[in-house]
This record gives sequence, structure tokens and C-alpha cells, in this order.
Amino acid sequence: MFFRSLSGRFLLLTLLFVLLAEVLIFVPYVARFREDYLLTRVERAQIASLALLASDGQISDKLAEELLATAGVYNVVLRRDAVRELVLSSPVPGPVRATYDLRESSIWLLMRDGLAAMFTPENTVIRLIGDPVQEAGLLIEVTMNADPLRETLRDYALRILFLSLIITLATAALLFLSVQTLIVTPIQRVIASMATYAKAPEDARSIIEPNSRVTELRAAEEALQHLQEDLTAALKQKERLAQLGGAVARISHDLRNILSTASLLADRIEGSTDPAVVRSAPKLLNALSRAISLCESTLAFGKAEEPPPRLTQFALRPMVEDLVDGEKMAAGEASCAVEFLIDVPATMMLRADPEQLFRVITNLVRNARQAIEATGQQGSIEVTARDKEDGTAIRVIDTGPGLPQRAKDNLFAAFQGGARKGGTGLGLVIAAELIRGHGGKLELVRSDEEGTEFRIWLPHGA
Repeated sequence: MFFRSLSGRFLLLTLLFVLLAEVLIFVPYVARFREDYLLTRVERAQIASLALLASDGQISDKLAEELLATAGVYNVVLRRDAVRELVLSSPVPGPVRATYDLRESSIWLLMRDGLAAMFTPENTVIRLIGDPVQEAGLLIEVTMNADPLRETLRDYALRILFLSLIITLATAALLFLSVQTLIVTPIQRVIASMATYAKAPEDARSIIEPNSRVTELRAAEEALQHLQEDLTAALKQKERLAQLGGAVARISHDLRNILSTASLLADRIEGSTDPAVVRSAPKLLNALSRAISLCESTLAFGKAEEPPPRLTQFALRPMVEDLVDGEKMAAGEASCAVEFLIDVPATMMLRADPEQLFRVITNLVRNARQAIEATGQQGSIEVTARDKEDGTAIRVIDTGPGLPQRAKDNLFAAFQGGARKGGTGLGLVIAAELIRGHGGKLELVRSDEEGTEFRIWLPHGA
């Protein structure tokens, strides 16, 4: 579980990367150490040969053996004045297995030979070729046993690996502590703040206070702070609105009962023979009807209990014809001022909730009819429907006066988008909600002095 955390994975990656870096450094180090070791043997062999040459070759065999043992070689060949001369020699325990020219070795050859030297078999004899020091000849060749080189290289490699391990662990520990302090701890603080805030989002005391010194984390904390402040304010506002809505619903319920009683009394007053009462009674009844309608609309909207659509396959044109007939009857004598046009294919089938769709289209047609009647002029309302590749488009187009700017700005806002006097502004809100329940969209295409057009879009198989 530790290595699944951010700090654990960072620690593991640090160990891997530092070890990789040490390996990349280790190979050149080993190659350079081997080259220095061999050059030292060549220099010692040259010094031994110069000691022999300085005495004109008059040294004992025992002294020659000591010189070769001190140099760590079996024999020394020195080329001077184009003459190749065996200066010192001793019995060689075996054949020469490899020859290395130290004069023109590339770094890649040195690294290859350095790694190979650590795994040479025992008693391997090698030959070295190099340039004499201080130009004491043209060339020097020595023969030596590779065992001391192998053991020395292995000891050196172990020391380097041990040192690399210490450096790796120290680096990883320092980076781990740095990450814990600079990144993980602030992130854990943010997480803890989010968890605390989630338990009581209304409590402003649980909002995080940015204090990180890391720029990115500070920006994250500030963004979280703004988000929490906005959410807390929104929750408080919604709570107040919910309380207000509950109070309005209770008041509307009681007020509706009072107004219903008043309406019954007004009906009796309407039968009075007093001329003043006869003139005032219709106005009183209209005012009471609008008040009762407002209360009922408020209660219906406040319940927010619109059932999910019951999808069935039905013919659209008969339904449109039924609702148009209903609007003609509701218009009464004013129906002659409004012309109803239906452009829906008789064979068009639609999969939707017929009851809810009837309510939506009726609301649009009724609004259009009332807007035209309010002008006192003739007009037309057209209902069209067309099948598209991605769905069905139903349009309700009228030639009325268009919506006022305030109504267009708050078209789908409850109690704010009413376009006529006495309207509640809930009809289009509920209609849009019903269409969204079908996975579709209700939108205003245009509204100007030439008329208004609404579009209902329903996806296929809604």
C-alpha cells in the first residue's frame, strides 16, 4: 500500500533513477581505473628496465626477479632506436590470452575491456603495449598476470557500489522528506479540508484557508476556497428559498381556500339587481379567478412531482387536431380572429408521453392565441412537425406581436417570464421541464414584430 501512495512511488522512482545514474557513472569509472592500473604497471616495468640498462645488464638473477615482482610483470620488451630488446624476463606460466594497446584506446573499448577484466579466468596472461614515459624509447611491451587486476577491479567496484548505495539512500531520503513536506503534507491538508467541508458544507468555518508556499498548491487551495465559498453561499440561499417556498405553499393553500369561499359569495352577488353590483361583479369574479389560478399554479410548481414520461407510440396529427379544436372552443367568438394551421404528416408516428406532449403544445398554442387576441387583430397559429436524422422537430409559429424583452430575458424562469397580465410565468417552465424529461429541448427560435416561433426537439426513441 505504501508504494501506491504519491510519496511511496516518488521514493521508488528516486531509487531507480539514482541507481541508473550511478550505473552510468560506474562503468566509465571502472574503465578509467583499469587504464590507470595498467599504465602504472607499464611505468613500473619501464623503471625496472631502466635500472637494468643503467648497470649495463650487470645484475644478478635474483635482483632481476625482484625488479619484475615489484613491477608486477613477467617480462619487459623495450624498443629503442628501431631495435626490439627483451630487457627483463622470467618464466611465463601460460600462453598470452589477450593483447591490449594502451596508445589509442577509445572510451568504448576501455569500458568494454574494463567490464570484461572483472570476469577473466584465473592465471590469465595478458600483454600490454604502450608508450614509454619521458620518451625513453619508441615502444614498451610487458606481459603480466591478470589476476591482480581482476581482484583490484572487483574491490574497487564494490567500494563504488557501496558508495553509490549510500548516496542513493541519502538522496532518496532527502527527496522523500522534501516531497512529504512540500507536496504530500499540503495535499493531505487539502484532502482533510475537503472531507471536513463535506460533512458540514453550510458551516463557513470549514472553508479552507490557503497557506501553502508552493505556487501551484497555493493556486489549488485558492480555487478550492472560492469553490467552497460559492457553494456555501448557494446552499444557504437554497435553504432560504426552500423555507420561503414552504411558507408560500402553505400561504397559497390557505389563500386558495379563502378565495374559493369568496368566489362562491361573489357568484351570489352576481345575481343582484343593483346596477352598481351588476357592473362590479364580473370584475370581482375575474380577479378572484386569477388569484385562485395563481395559488393553484404555485402549489403545482412547488410540489415538483412531475412523473417520468410514459413512452408510447402514437400518431401526432390527431393529437394536434384535438388540442386545436379545444383552443377554438376556448376562444369562443374570438376564434374567427385566429386562424389555426396544421402541417403535420398524417402518417407521422412519435414515441413520447402523449399526455405530457399535449400539455406542452397546448401551452404554446394557448399563449399564442391569447397574444393575438390581446391585439384585437387577426392572426394565425401554425403547428408543424418534421422528422430529422437525429430526432423530430415540432414548431409552433404565430403572427402575434412577439414577446416583450423582459419575457424573453426570463423566459424559462419561474414567476418571471410571464408575457401577459395576470400570468404566473410557470407554463413555459413546466413545459421545458417536461420536454427535458423526454431527453429533448424546448427553445425560442425567434420573437419579433412579425411573430413568435417555438421549437420542440425530441430525439428518436425518446
